[in-house]
Amino acid sequence: MIQATISRNGAGLITGFKLTGHADSGAYGQDIVCAAVSVLAISTINGIEQVAHLQPAIQSDETNGGLLIADFTKLDLANDQLQTLLASFTLGLNDVAANYGSYIRVHEQTK
Repeated sequence: MIQATISRNGAGLITGFKLTGHADSGAYGQDIVCAAVSVLAISTINGIEQVAHLQPAIQSDETNGGLLIADFTKLDLANDQLQTLLASFTLGLNDVAANYGSYIRVHEQTK
């Protein structure tokens, strides 16, 4: 199961996210839940870097997969483009979870 954690600060701004685990909803290469979450995450990071021109701190496990941590705490969290992209990412994750809740859980935490 994919565990997605969205972190927010006291003002409600998204400060980071963490994706761990594997969906295992289908055979390798045919796992639509994994594909959906991967596309959402990669598109969001690309948008932050190429549209908002910000460089988040990213940690991933390229070898084993199943881990992506994005930290935005050293960026301007009030940046409208950043928060819009992250809000869209969160909506997308929640939509995937609403339809495939056996394979992904989305949690939000305030730090």
